[in-house]
Amino acid sequence: MEYLLLLLGFVLLLFGGKFLVNGSVSIANHFRISKLVIGVTVVSFGTSAPELFVSSLASYTGHPEVALGNVIGSNIANIALVLALTAIIFPIPVRKNSVKLDAPFMLLISGLLYVFMLVNSNLSRFEGFVFILLLIGYNVFIIYKSRAEDNIETTIGDGHLSVQKSVVIVLIATVGLAAGSHLLVENASKIAQSLGVSERVIAISLIAFGTSLPELATSAIAALKKEMDISIGNIIGSNIFNILAVLGVSSLIKPMKVSEKFIRVDIFWMMAISLLLFIFILPFKGGRLSRLKGALLFFIYGIYLFFLIKQ
Repeated sequence: MEYLLLLLGFVLLLFGGKFLVNGSVSIANHFRISKLVIGVTVVSFGTSAPELFVSSLASYTGHPEVALGNVIGSNIANIALVLALTAIIFPIPVRKNSVKLDAPFMLLISGLLYVFMLVNSNLSRFEGFVFILLLIGYNVFIIYKSRAEDNIETTIGDGHLSVQKSVVIVLIATVGLAAGSHLLVENASKIAQSLGVSERVIAISLIAFGTSLPELATSAIAALKKEMDISIGNIIGSNIFNILAVLGVSSLIKPMKVSEKFIRVDIFWMMAISLLLFIFILPFKGGRLSRLKGALLFFIYGIYLFFLIKQ
């Protein structure tokens, strides 16, 4: 029964994330926000909503390994699974802004997360507050920068929907995400206990994969439509959102104890894969995430899962 409820939780997260993206993008289009900003903020928020709901609920109910493992595992999967498969489908040309601003910022806050974890093996409310402030500052800056460049001529997605319909879609999607998160956290914990594995392993592998499904669907569709700003912007933005918003909110709800394996193993995999992506999308202009690079990232993800399960 736990497996069926877990599957139902995945389905609710996938469709909840999808409809939240559609409704949010439609609202953003009505306010004439640019493609790049939608990809890095609105779509990233929508596709990261499953992580936010799952980790917040896990933190509140006393499952810190699920909350933290979900974020670290999702950030790894977003790059080495989602973005890798997207590049294999269609090689991704890299826009200048993705390298000069967003990717370095992702690396910076990944390092900051490691420092916070290392200081006292704990994510406190103060550190969560710092993450939230950084998120607000980051979003304000890129929206201001986009408007200063007058880059608001195009829209994407369901811009034809009315604002009222878009709001209703967002609300329904939010309810679905909340229900899916509850099913996922509760049943994943039961499955971990029955299999004799840690919640950390379940969170980094199974739960992280489930909460990354919206990113996979969104990025694959964006690649097929050749909406490359949305594809790579969505992944980088989602990883930024996962650290700053998801862990920020989760640690504000309840300070989280960080287990030693997160500090010694998983955070280094996350930072190394993030750094490898940064190297792959250089130079600052005209870079390209090719099929070969995508295949290499996917291979690395397989190696990580192998060692994770063998532990």
